[in-house]
Formats: sequence, structure tokens, C-alpha cells
Amino acid sequence: MRSGTTAAFLLTAYLAWPAFAEPDTSAPAPVNVLPAQSAAAAAAAAAKAAKTAPAATAPPQTETPQQAAAPAEPASNAVAPPAAAVDEAPADPATSTDTPPQAATIPAPVPATPPTTTAKAPAEDTKTDPATVASEPAKPKLVAAKTLFGAAKDAAPLAARAIGTYARGCLAGAKPLAVDGPNWQAMRLSRNRTWGHPDLIALLERFAAEVKDDGWPGLLVGDLSQPRGGPMLTGHASHQLGLDADIWFTPMPDHRLSRKERENLSATSMLAGDSLSVDPKVWTDSRTKIIKRVASYPKVERVLVHPAIKKALCDAVCTDRAWLNKVRPYWGHFYHFHVRIGCPAGSQGCKPQAPVPGDDGCGKELDDWFKLLTRKPKPKPPGEPKVVVKPAKPKPPMTLDDLPQECRMVLATGRDIELPPPAVAATSGAPKAKPAAKASVTGSPASGSAKAPAKPKPAAQKATDPKPATTKAAAAKTPAKSDDQ
Repeated sequence: MRSGTTAAFLLTAYLAWPAFAEPDTSAPAPVNVLPAQSAAAAAAAAAKAAKTAPAATAPPQTETPQQAAAPAEPASNAVAPPAAAVDEAPADPATSTDTPPQAATIPAPVPATPPTTTAKAPAEDTKTDPATVASEPAKPKLVAAKTLFGAAKDAAPLAARAIGTYARGCLAGAKPLAVDGPNWQAMRLSRNRTWGHPDLIALLERFAAEVKDDGWPGLLVGDLSQPRGGPMLTGHASHQLGLDADIWFTPMPDHRLSRKERENLSATSMLAGDSLSVDPKVWTDSRTKIIKRVASYPKVERVLVHPAIKKALCDAVCTDRAWLNKVRPYWGHFYHFHVRIGCPAGSQGCKPQAPVPGDDGCGKELDDWFKLLTRKPKPKPPGEPKVVVKPAKPKPPMTLDDLPQECRMVLATGRDIELPPPAVAATSGAPKAKPAAKASVTGSPASGSAKAPAKPKPAAQKATDPKPATTKAAAAKTPAKSDDQ
């Protein structure tokens, strides 16, 4: 009886305890990696299994006769494993024990794969890579030719030669005019513009000596050229070949001027209050004579004066008017006259101007100039909106590449100077300057034709030439500056 009860109990325990259940051969092969499952579900399964352990291992109870006589429960009524356990791998019978599986014996669950999110691409870095910057060649700096020529303190030790045009060239082998001569004194010495071609210096010395015959005490000489010619930092568009000289209408005083006086003394304007005629109080016959003298020299091609002075000369001369064709009206030039000689012999590369016309220039040409001086702006129609005009973008400065190639040698000879590389204007994005138009000042103010002039100045001077003075006071404000043709 006891053995039968024990057998029944063991059979019941065997059927009830899941660890002793036969493995399901139809189930898929066990895997060593748990499917994606939360750790909480695994812990819950282990807890439920632990709760059933006491019942399975509890000491057997004394069976009643009824219990002993009851037939054993069929295997189909065995307690099913917890629902959570169906996803777990079946236990290995060789390693199973009577104790329920502990949490430590459960393989660590594989952490769930985090949801895939599309990461936003970082904003493109706009900073320049230093390595890229270092590899790029530096943009050459645009150097103005006037800066290079203005820095030269002495002449180029070369044979005397004028190179290029009057408004786009340079000078080799220049000679300085003495600061003080027997019949002249040089002015504005701080500018260092007392240099010229030897032919010009010789002509000025001759002219200063001969003006005494015209009742003139001597010359006050203004700007000639820089030591090596070329563009100037201020004042003139021409005077680049050493062939131009400004002579003041103010006579030389009877004493030697100090350096301070030479810097500060103002020249005397020849214009009356209307700026259309000469002032009879200052304009004298001796000034007519000295202009006639210098214009009569064969080497002199032009003498530039204000249109009002040209008219005074035309009215004063009755005979021997051939020299008047060399006296050309031009803006400014009311406190000095501008003497220009032609290209000297041996100056290959010097480009002359067109010859002056054969007439005396006292007719229609002079009338056209006075039309310009008296032209009034058109009245604005009533009610017309005001037009705001943006200032024009300044033109790039003239560079060394805009001058003849020989000017590089003129600048560098005898000096330790680093010149910008050729074609610097092209590589820096600055447009190539156009060649200067021929400054003929022939015929009409524009070009010598019979047409009314639009503006009597060459292309190279448009940005710097001053407009004609409208009043005597305005004309006296800047007597030391001129943009001569």
C-alpha cells in the first residue's frame, strides 16, 4: 500500500514539474541568443517558476483511502508552462537540477535595438580650410605708377631720353634746373619737380636770359617733371617726359626768395571778375611779349593759356601773328603759362603730338571755348522728380604696365627697388588703361575740327582736369595746381 502511494505521488510530481517534461522534438533547434525581449518578462517567468517549487518539493501528505484509490490524472492534464516560458530555450536535461532555475542562470537578454532615426546632417562648415588658403597664391597688390615714380629722388643714370607720350611716359637721364639762376628762381621745391630733359633745361635758361629785353625782370619757374618723369602724385596729367614747364605770370622779385616763400607765395591770376577777360590792372604788354618770345622758339610746339588770355593776345597783336597758332587755349592756366617742346632728337619711343593748325586760332576755335565758359545748365522742368545720381566708381590708377616697357628700366636703374611683376594690372582685375588720346589742342577745343567741343581734354585727363574757374576768387584758391594737357 505504501509503495503504491509513493509511486502515484512520484508520477503526479513528474507530470506537474516542467523541468522533467520531455523536450518537444518538433520545436525548433535551441538557439544561444535570446530573441528581442524585455528583461522584465524574463524576470517574471523566473518568479512564477519559483512559486511552484515548494509545491513540487513539499513532503508527501498521508493519503486517504479515497485518494489512493483515485486513478492517476492523464498526462494531458499536466500543468502548462508559464506563457512567458514558451519563448525561452528548453532546459538541458544533463544540467538540470531539482531547484528551479535562478535568475543568474538565465542568459543575459540581448538589448533591444534602438529605433532607427535619421540623424540630421551637420551644417556645412563655412570656414575656410587654412591648408586651402595657404595653397592659394596671394592676389598681387595693385601698385600705382605715380607711387613708384613719386618715390624716385634722383635721375636715372642713363642717356637722356623721353619715352612714351606727354601723359603716359617717363624720362631717362634727366637734368635738374638750378634752384637759383641769373634770371630765374625755382618754386615749390618740396615737390622735387625741377627736372627735365637737357633740351628743356637749355631752353629755359635761354628764355630767362632773353626776357630782360621784354622788360621782364626774370622768371619764376613752377613744375617741370619728376627725376624720372612718369605720373605725378598730384597736380598734372602731363609733365611725364621732361618736356613741359610751367612759368608764372608773376615776375621774379628783386630778391632771392626763402624756401618758405617759395612754398607759400601765391601766383597772381590774370582774370577779371567775370573770368572771361583779363584784368587790365595786372595784364601788361610785357606779358604779351614774353609769350610771343617763347612761342617763337622752333623747339616749342605749344604754349597753353586760359581762353581769356588767348583772346587778349589775339586782340593785342596786329601784325606778325604767325606765333599765335602755338598759343593754345586750355582750362586753367590763368596764373601761369605752360611751355611744351617737341620730342628731342635721339628719343626713340617718344610719341609727338599732332601739329598745330596753320591759322592763328583766333576765330571759331576761340568762340567755341567761350561757349563752353558761358554755357548754363538746362533749367529743370517744374514738377520733375529729382534724380539722384550715384557717384561714378573711381577709375583704377595707372600702373607700370600702362607705360612703355622701357620705363621699368628707368625706374630700376641705379636703385635698389622691387618693382611689381609685369601684368600686375591684369592679374589684379583692374582693366587695362587705354592709350592716351593725342592731346592736339588744335582747331576747336575738342580736336581742332569746326564742330563744337564736348569737352576739350584727352581721355587720360578726364578724371583730373579741373573745370574752368567761374570767379576770380575761386580761381585764386589753388594757384599752385594745374592739370595741363
